[in-house]
Amino acid sequence: MNEIEYLIDIALKNKNNSYSPYSNFKVSCVVKTKSGAIYKGVNIENAAYSPSLCAERSALSSAISEGEREFLYIVITGDSHDTFPCGVCRQFIREFADDKTKIIIANSIDDYQIFTIEDLLPHSFSNKDLENR
Repeated sequence: MNEIEYLIDIALKNKNNSYSPYSNFKVSCVVKTKSGAIYKGVNIENAAYSPSLCAERSALSSAISEGEREFLYIVITGDSHDTFPCGVCRQFIREFADDKTKIIIANSIDDYQIFTIEDLLPHSFSNKDLENR
């Protein structure tokens, strides 16, 4: 099993930790940082819907709260074929992903696609737009 397959396996197993009683749509995200640490997240729903948290922001927030800022892999898996991050999550990922960060949309260990943040959010607004202010 290669590194990507290993991370996908973790994400697929972690999906069962999703708290999604309203949509019954489970999503899991696993991130691997430049330091080698692995963080997991799942979608966490709320009866009021707007306070719900997507798996991508859950995993990234966990890593960020531990001081991580550089990500090698972001693996996303969900209950539907090719579960892509929502717009809010894409912008959240944009804040921390660089052109080397691999964003993996996985259906299984042997069925996945690899993207960059530029693929998922082209012409995006980022912290680089604020550098010369």
